[in-house]
Amino acid sequence: MGKRRRNKTIRLAFLSLVVSFLIQHFSFAQTKIFGTVFSNKQEALYAVNIILKDSSNTKTIAYTFSNDSGYYEILTEKIGTFNLTFSALGFENKTISIEIDTTQKEANYPVILLEKPFDLDTVIIEGEIPMSIKKDTINFKAKYYVRGNEETVEQLLKNIPGLNIDNQGTIKIGNQEIEKLMIDGDDLFDKGYKILSKNMPAYPIDEVEIIKNYSNNPLLKDIENSDKVALNLKLNEKSKRIWFGNVEANYGNDNFYHHKLNLMNFGKKNKYYFLTNFNNIGYNATGDIEYLVRPFRTNQPASIGDNQKVRNLIDLRETSLQFEDDRVNFNNAELVSLNAIFNPTKKLKIKFINFLNWNETNFFRNSIDAVDVNGSNFVNTEDYKLRNIQRIAFGKIDMQYNISSTKMLEMTTKYNTGRQYNTSNLLFNGDSTLENLKNNNTLFDQKISYTNRFKDKKVLLLTGRLIYEETPQNYNLNRFFYEELFIDNTSTSNVRQQIANQMLFAGADAHLLDRKDNGNLFELQLSNEFRKDKLRTGFTLYDGETILALPEDYQNRTEYQVNNLSLKGKYQWKFENFSVTGNIRLHQLINRLENNNITTTQTPFFINPSVSMQWKINPKNKIVATYSYNVRNATILDVYDNFVLTGFRSFNRGLNQFNQLDSSSLVLNYQLGNWSDRFFVNTLFFYGKNHDFFSTNTTLNPNFVQSEKILIQDREFFNIDTKFDYFFKFISSNFKVNLAYSQSEFKNSVNNNSLRIVTSKNFQYGFELRSGFSGFFNYHLGTKWIKNTIETTFTNSFTNNVSFLDLIFIINDRLNIQLDSERYFFGNLENENTYYFADFTSNYKIIKDKLTVGITGKNLFNTTKFRNLFISDIGTSVTEFRLLERFVLLKLEYRF
Repeated sequence: MGKRRRNKTIRLAFLSLVVSFLIQHFSFAQTKIFGTVFSNKQEALYAVNIILKDSSNTKTIAYTFSNDSGYYEILTEKIGTFNLTFSALGFENKTISIEIDTTQKEANYPVILLEKPFDLDTVIIEGEIPMSIKKDTINFKAKYYVRGNEETVEQLLKNIPGLNIDNQGTIKIGNQEIEKLMIDGDDLFDKGYKILSKNMPAYPIDEVEIIKNYSNNPLLKDIENSDKVALNLKLNEKSKRIWFGNVEANYGNDNFYHHKLNLMNFGKKNKYYFLTNFNNIGYNATGDIEYLVRPFRTNQPASIGDNQKVRNLIDLRETSLQFEDDRVNFNNAELVSLNAIFNPTKKLKIKFINFLNWNETNFFRNSIDAVDVNGSNFVNTEDYKLRNIQRIAFGKIDMQYNISSTKMLEMTTKYNTGRQYNTSNLLFNGDSTLENLKNNNTLFDQKISYTNRFKDKKVLLLTGRLIYEETPQNYNLNRFFYEELFIDNTSTSNVRQQIANQMLFAGADAHLLDRKDNGNLFELQLSNEFRKDKLRTGFTLYDGETILALPEDYQNRTEYQVNNLSLKGKYQWKFENFSVTGNIRLHQLINRLENNNITTTQTPFFINPSVSMQWKINPKNKIVATYSYNVRNATILDVYDNFVLTGFRSFNRGLNQFNQLDSSSLVLNYQLGNWSDRFFVNTLFFYGKNHDFFSTNTTLNPNFVQSEKILIQDREFFNIDTKFDYFFKFISSNFKVNLAYSQSEFKNSVNNNSLRIVTSKNFQYGFELRSGFSGFFNYHLGTKWIKNTIETTFTNSFTNNVSFLDLIFIINDRLNIQLDSERYFFGNLENENTYYFADFTSNYKIIKDKLTVGITGKNLFNTTKFRNLFISDIGTSVTEFRLLERFVLLKLEYRF
C-alpha cells in the first residue's frame, strides 16, 4: 500500500512538471521578440530597459527589462515597422529598426551595448513608464495602478502585479510572504505590518518598491544568502515633512459603527504615525497580533530565541471556519497605536512602538457531533455562546547605533501584558453549563546584537537574548460530568482547573559569514540556548465553595530544563548557474526533568544535516531541491506527568519522559519564469517522514474525552502545489490557476485498542481572473473547490466550494461603486447547503482630496446563519454558526 502511494506521488509530481513545461508553448498568435543584451566585454547586462515603439517613436507599444542573464522577451500582436530601443546605466543607447509580418512567430535580436562614462545615479527614460528595475529593486508608479476606489494601503497593493493579499491581510510576492513593509526606507511594525497596511490611507503613496534579496541587517548585504523580499512605500513630496492624515466616521443601523483616525508626519530625520480604529462590524484592524509581539524567523542571522514562547493548555476560542472572519466576528474593538522613529544623530536611530487594544467578541455555534468508532457510538448536542474580553498593551523600543561604516550595535526591548476573560454559556445535551476562563500573559524580551564587517566580504555577529514569559490560567466549570472517573465524589457540583506556566530563556550566539572571491559562502555558528519551564496545574472538585478532593492523578508540578550547545557549519559552492549547499549542525543537550519531586537527567548528542541545490537551467527555468534530517527535543507540554482539564469535557496527559523525535524531508521546487513576468508557473513538492512522533491513546465517553500521549514510529505526509499565472493582454486581465493535493498518514489508538492507520487527503483546485482596465470598469472573479477525505476503519469525505465576483465602477473622478458577491456550497448537507452574500461600497468626493461621503452595505441578503460539515477520524460534526446581520453604514471622511 505504501509503495502504491509513493508511485502515485511520483506520478503527480511528474505530471505537474510536464504540464508546466507544456504550457509555456501556449500562444495567442503573437510574435515573440527576444534576445540577450551584452556589453562590449561580452558580459550579460541586467535591468536593461527595452522599449518597442512605432516607427515614428511617438507611441510605446510594449516594454520590458533584461534579467540577470541579459535575456529579454516582448510579445506583440502588431505587425509593421517598429523601433526597438535599448538603454542602460553607463552604456550608450541603441535603437534598431525591425519588421514584423503575419508569418513571424519569433524574432531574435541579440544586442551589444557600448560602455560610456556617466555621472547620473539613474537612467532617465523618455516617456514615463509604470514599472522600472534597478538591481534588486522593482519600482511601481502608484498612479498607474490606482483605480479610484482604494482607501487603504492594502487595497492599493492588491492592484500591483505579482502581489497577492489573502483574506487575513498577509502580503506575498508570488508565493513568498514579505519580510516587512517600510515607509521611505524605515520599518515601523516588522512582521506586524498588517497594522500599517490595513489602516494607513493610500493617497500619500507615490511609488511602491519591491526589494529582492533583502537583508534585515544592512552590513550583511551581498554577503548572506537571502531570498527575502520587502516592500517600501515612497511618499509623494507634498506628504513629506508635514503633519497630515484623515479622520473617518461610519455609522449605520442598529448602532453599527466604524471610526478611524490616522495622523502622520514622515520627515527625513524623524517619522511619526499615530492611529486609532474603533468598530463593531467585525473588522480586524491589526491582523494576528502575534506577528507584532513575536516576529518569528528561522535559520537567519541574529534570530536566536525567535521560536521561544509559552503555549496555553486551555483555549476556548474557535479555530478557523474556512469562512470570512468578519462575517462571524461579533466584536467591539478599540485600537490605539503610537509609533515614532527618531534620529538624534547621524549614527543613532531610535524606534518606539506602542500598541493598546481592547476587544470584546461574541461567538455563537450549535453543533451535532456523531461519534462511531471502536465500540463508542453516541451523539452529543451543543448550543454554545462564547464571550471574550481581551486587553493587550504592547511596547517596543529598537535602538540602532552605527559605530562606524562597518560596525553596528542593535538593541531591542519588548514588553507585553495581556488579559483575557472568557465566559461561555453552553447547553450540552440540554444541560446548562457555564465556563469561565481567565488568561493572563506577561512578556519581557531583551535582545542585543553586535555586527562587525571586519573585511569587505567577512562579517561577525554576536547576539545575546533574555526572555521571560508567564501565562497563568484559571478555569471554572459549574457542572460535573465525570462521575465515571471519580466514583467516590458523586456529590461534586463544580470543578476548577488552575495552571501556572512560566518560561525563562537565555541565549548567546556567535555567527561568522565569509563570502569567498569565487562567490562561495562559508558560515560558522556557535550557540548556547538555555530554557527553564515551570508548569503547575491543579484540578479541584467542589461542592459549592467546599473543596471535596484534589485527585492525585490530576495534579502536576513539573520543571523542565534544557541547555542546548550547538555548532553549525555551512558551505555553499557556486558553479555558474548551479549551486550546492551543505549544512551540518551538532547539538549537545543537557536535559533535566522534575515531575512531582522525581528528578531525571539526560545528555543526548545528535547531528542535524541538510543538503540543497539550485539549478538555473536558463533565464526562464529554475529547480531547487533540499533534503534534511532533523532531530527535535521534546517540550514541556510533552513531558508533564498527570492529566490536565483542557476543556469542559477533555483531559490531556503528557509522557513523563525524555524524547527526541527524528524526521526527514525532501522539497522539490520548479519555477518557470519570474513572478513579475507575463507568464509564471511554480510547482512545489514536499515529502516528509516522522520516524518518531507523538500520537494519542484516546478514551471516548459521551461526557468526557481522555487523551494520553504515546510515542509511535513512522508517519508519512506529502503535498504538491502548482500555481499558474498568465496575463492576457487582449482582455487586460490576469488569470491564475491553483492545483493542490496533500495526503498525510498517522496512527493512533482509541479506547485502548490496537493502533489504527488514519489517512487524510485534501484536494483543492480553482482559478481567478482579475482585470486591469484603465477605464471605468474592472472585475475580479474566481472559484475554489475543496475535497477532504478521512480514511480509517471507515471513510468520511465532503466537497465544498466557494465562488466570488467583484465588480468595480469608476463613474468619474468623484464617484466610484464596488459590488462584491460570494457563494458558498457545503457538501454532504442534505439541505441548507448553499449560501449567498452580497456587499457594496460607494464613495463620492464632495471636495477632491479633502472631503468624501460614502455608503457601505454588508450581507445584503441578510443571511444570519450557515451550516457546515466537519469530518474527523472518530466521526462527523454538523455545525451551525451565527452571522452578523445586514447593516448599512453612512461614511464621512475628511483629509487634512
